[in-house]
Amino acid sequence: MTKKYVYAFHEGNAAMRDLLGGKGANLAEMTNIGLPVPPGFTITTEACREYLAGGKVFPPGLMDQVEEHLAALEARTGKRFGGEPPLLVSVRSGAPFSMPGMMDTILNLGLSDATVEALAAAADPRFAWDSYRRFIQMFGNVVMGIPHHRFDEIFQAQKEAAGVQEDYQLPPEHLKQVVARYRELVRQETGRDFPQDPREQLTLAIRAVFESWNNPRAVVYRRVNRIPDDLGTAVNVQAMVFGNMGMDSGTGVVFTRNPNTGAKELYGEYLLNAQGEDVVAGIRTPHPIRVLQEELPEAYEQLLRVCELLERHYRDMQDIEFTIEKGKLYMLQCRSGKRTAQAAIKIAVDMVAEGLLSREEALLRVDPAQVEKILYRSVDPKARLDVLATGLPASPGAAVGIAVFDADEAEKLATEGHRVILVRPETTPDDIHGMVVAEAIVTCRGGMTSHAAIVARGMGKPAVVGCEAIRIAPDEQSFTVGDRTVRKGEVISVDGSTGRVIYGEVPLVDPELSPEFRQLLTWADEVRTLGVRANADTPADAAKARELGAEGVGLCRTEHMFGQGGYHPERMPVVMEMVLAETPEERKAALEKLLPMQREDFYGILKAMAGLPVTIRLLDPPLHEFLPSAEALAVEVAVLRATGGDPAALAEKERLLRKVRALSELNPMLGFRGCRLGILYPEIYEMQVRAIFEAAVQLAREGVEVRPEIMLPLIGHVNELRQLRELVDRTARAVFAEAGVEVPYSVGTMIEVPRAALTADEIAREAAFFSFGTNDLTQTTFGFSRDDAEGKFLAQYVQQKVLPENPFVSIDQAGVGKLVEMAVRLGRSVRPGLKLGICGEHGGDPQSIDFFHRVGLDYVSCSPYRVPVARLAAAQAAVRQRSQVREIADR
Repeated sequence: MTKKYVYAFHEGNAAMRDLLGGKGANLAEMTNIGLPVPPGFTITTEACREYLAGGKVFPPGLMDQVEEHLAALEARTGKRFGGEPPLLVSVRSGAPFSMPGMMDTILNLGLSDATVEALAAAADPRFAWDSYRRFIQMFGNVVMGIPHHRFDEIFQAQKEAAGVQEDYQLPPEHLKQVVARYRELVRQETGRDFPQDPREQLTLAIRAVFESWNNPRAVVYRRVNRIPDDLGTAVNVQAMVFGNMGMDSGTGVVFTRNPNTGAKELYGEYLLNAQGEDVVAGIRTPHPIRVLQEELPEAYEQLLRVCELLERHYRDMQDIEFTIEKGKLYMLQCRSGKRTAQAAIKIAVDMVAEGLLSREEALLRVDPAQVEKILYRSVDPKARLDVLATGLPASPGAAVGIAVFDADEAEKLATEGHRVILVRPETTPDDIHGMVVAEAIVTCRGGMTSHAAIVARGMGKPAVVGCEAIRIAPDEQSFTVGDRTVRKGEVISVDGSTGRVIYGEVPLVDPELSPEFRQLLTWADEVRTLGVRANADTPADAAKARELGAEGVGLCRTEHMFGQGGYHPERMPVVMEMVLAETPEERKAALEKLLPMQREDFYGILKAMAGLPVTIRLLDPPLHEFLPSAEALAVEVAVLRATGGDPAALAEKERLLRKVRALSELNPMLGFRGCRLGILYPEIYEMQVRAIFEAAVQLAREGVEVRPEIMLPLIGHVNELRQLRELVDRTARAVFAEAGVEVPYSVGTMIEVPRAALTADEIAREAAFFSFGTNDLTQTTFGFSRDDAEGKFLAQYVQQKVLPENPFVSIDQAGVGKLVEMAVRLGRSVRPGLKLGICGEHGGDPQSIDFFHRVGLDYVSCSPYRVPVARLAAAQAAVRQRSQVREIADR
């Protein structure tokens, strides 16, 4: 029996998303609940996969099934495909996951020189010829590969010749000339006439939609959004309804709630006498949906009822495409609407209050990765701004960068380390690679549901669209506003929350959490079992982390207190004195100067985290990192010698250069660092431990509860830990005796080399806790140097599917994760109460957090601004695990 590749809309339902794609499944669902959906059928994703895998040959029987469903569609509509009255169809893609604008669509298919005359006789000549010119342009671009702008140039010239501004003002005789010129363009570009057989048109269109699954913009979108490449797209063939039949017709896009704020109000846009591409492509600037109530009140009331029904049916905010033909409403698509993080949070919390969702369901409705975006900055309201222009606030947030006018150039400059703002007349799916790397997006055309707006919102990037005061000169790489010109490379700022485009770099401020966000995080804290700490190196970081809900500090890096990374530059002379010391006595003298500085640091962090644990990692990086580079010193020495410079300065530089070269290593990541420093130079760790305990006892005297945890880095053998633990305990006893005060503390280790994981049972006998340093554990497991790997080949590895994703962003569960699981099992086999955490960057990655929950860690630690992300991700991990347990119990 032939496999079923084609389903009529009434044969499907919302649960068939994998087979029918999101669009097809929702068209089926809307059909089955009685909504006004133009009839049609869906070709399955399975057919697409077989077509692509089989050398771009249709699976056996596919086109026979298409013919059967075409015949049913003719019977249902009373029209004939290629006959009179003519049946016209749309051919649209529909992947299992929403990929707006990434694949191809063709409208008005079935028109030809013969059927356009029949359509003109049956309806209206202007409408018929306008539909035909649209079809040739879309088919010519999607199927025949002719660039859009070649058609646009012809159409614009015809409008100018006719003396009209708007598309719908062009009379039928001019539209006939446009069609003739379009057909001539097709002949010039392809060497063949525009196909006149509707069945040939349909066959070519189905092929084009299948093949659009692998077009560059779709591939980039899938990679960015972690959508598998092997799903394929469905093809939806649907009887056309027309929004371009006059001023009682139109088309639009509406969200059942505001996708920017989450407010419970219709949000969207429409155009009268237009087709859907006019709204989505941003070619004309549409009207707000509320104006439809005045222009077509009956259609607006129909739309209100449908929106309410769909939202309650799907229990989620819906993004709906609709067409009004001669006053009657038709639904062309519905899907869960893309929304900003702020909106996602508000909608989820409000729907709990409305009884549509449970708290657990609400937690799962908010993407933790997207939440991070709202925790960044906005324009300082006190700043004086040089506002160039104001457009539509399409996606909130603020950003600063250099103006760039081309997506390829944006990608190039971003890889060189520049922050870029992509400025375009409007964006198209072909700009996706530039949008991915841009800090923000500005367009001078389009509305709140244009491509730029939808994609930016989905990515969490600030965007201003429809900024019509801006005039872009692409050839000159500049834009003008009035008499002012901004050229490529000049700094501008974008405020996506207000729609302002601002000249120069503006100050940005930290956000405040909304009441709904605080409520959602409260629910998350009630559900999650995984603790959340923060990586914090300063009292300010610790205070911010605590404000955002951190339950302690999981990693305090003491090297930053030594001046590494630009922190405390005033300390560098003392640190250099310590590094350059030739004897233990000289080193101790320098460390005596550092002791009060370190004590002050630890006092501030322990106080900021009063009552909560603070894990302090002793010095980890190699000593040469605190000295100038050998190359820079060699240049200075050469210049001093060549110019006869100050002899004393020359001698000092030469001494410094000798020391830098003596300390240099071929592979410093695996060299003289971490616990190895503490064992060979115990006076360094003694000073740090003394500073910690002196700060702790001082706070204890002040009545502040402190819980220091001393963490030893790069342990690979239990003997390293045993020796350094004795140093910590010995120093603690000395400080407590001197002060007459004791404080509780614990000593543990990082697990960041494979041997530590493999011998975790031995190490656990000496450690009160493990903290997985997954950055270094990933490096040492893969044999990667992170800087080299990410700079040289890792991106290509991910792109070529050698690796599923960057293992420094999301943990490699099969390899590095297996070491973590082993260390957890071995460690707790000898110390059941062993506390386990993770303090690498993976501690803020939602996918990694899910893994850490499943393997039984006690906490994750991440940067302060990712703490709310981790709280939510940890709650989602707990909800998913409970759901799986319930499913197993119900079987």
